[in-house]
Amino acid sequence: MKQRKPDLDSDNSSHAEEIREIEEEIRKTPYNKATQGHIGRLKARLARLKMEREKKSGGKPGLGYAVKKQGDATVVLVGFPSVGKSTLLNRLSNAESKTGGYDFTTLDVVPGVMEYNGAKIQVLDVPGFIEGASMGKGRGKEVLSVLRSADLILMIVDNREPRKQIEIIKKELYDAGFRLDTKPPDVKIEKKNTGGLQVGSAVRLTKLSLETVKGVLLELGLKNAEVVIREDIDINRLIDSLMKNRVYVPSLTVLNKADISTSGIKEDFIRISALKGTNIDRLKEKIWDSLGLMRVYLKKIGKQPDMKEPLIVKRGSSVRDVCSKIHKEFAQNFRFARIWGSGKFPGQRKGPDYILKDRDVVELHM
Repeated sequence: MKQRKPDLDSDNSSHAEEIREIEEEIRKTPYNKATQGHIGRLKARLARLKMEREKKSGGKPGLGYAVKKQGDATVVLVGFPSVGKSTLLNRLSNAESKTGGYDFTTLDVVPGVMEYNGAKIQVLDVPGFIEGASMGKGRGKEVLSVLRSADLILMIVDNREPRKQIEIIKKELYDAGFRLDTKPPDVKIEKKNTGGLQVGSAVRLTKLSLETVKGVLLELGLKNAEVVIREDIDINRLIDSLMKNRVYVPSLTVLNKADISTSGIKEDFIRISALKGTNIDRLKEKIWDSLGLMRVYLKKIGKQPDMKEPLIVKRGSSVRDVCSKIHKEFAQNFRFARIWGSGKFPGQRKGPDYILKDRDVVELHM
């Protein structure tokens, strides 16, 4: 007998209706100590339903969306159609993206490489973002799949109600699990086979009670675990700590076409004109700073350092991190390094845990 395929449209419709009902109940319920636990469980159920819907509606990526990460970091340009992303990509990199003054010029992902401070930074131009992208509208699922590999998201707006554009983009990203410009919640969870829920806090909780925390954890299917909360967390951050689809990534907001008319726009955007090349150098500097990159110059024993091709690493990297990036055997056989730059004197001897600074010269001794 032929097996009947599941009715995905019916499942999605059922999820959508239940999601709407929960969202409406959350809106109508005043938040206070008495309702805190109830709202917490509702939000946890809402997050679980959205995750289930995302899994069921997920399909194969469209043509051109299987983009391999290359270079020292990846930046993705996000914005509504016709805000000038393709023109900006061409300004930032060596790409030749098709441009035009009409919607949906970019139908696939177009990659380029921005060279800055010796780094090769991959820049990706994706199709125009629209309201409802988190629900799959306008190739939203494919675009969001590319964004998950980003080290930095550049939100591009123009002078047509830029605040509204940003609000929509941020909402769609948030609904899709992106958490811009923030760190993951400081919550340690160790799952157990038995023993129930053991919840403790290393800080004083002013936004949640431990009873609410347990209710949220149970609603999300966590029944046996040791949980230690190490920040004064709220309900949303608590839920985020248990969801696997959350993405924590820095962002920059760029106002393009600033040469036309921006006199009534008070927001503190990075104002550029991709068409005329205005402020592109400043934008590149901002991208570099937001990525948190730095340069390390390598020196062989008895020779001059290579000052033309730096090793690009994250700020806060140690000598050990540099060794690992070169080759894992370096990290295993490394004895010490001599540092020129941030040391107290030129050629100072340092161990593997020494934190390097931008433009340090490093001589590794095996």
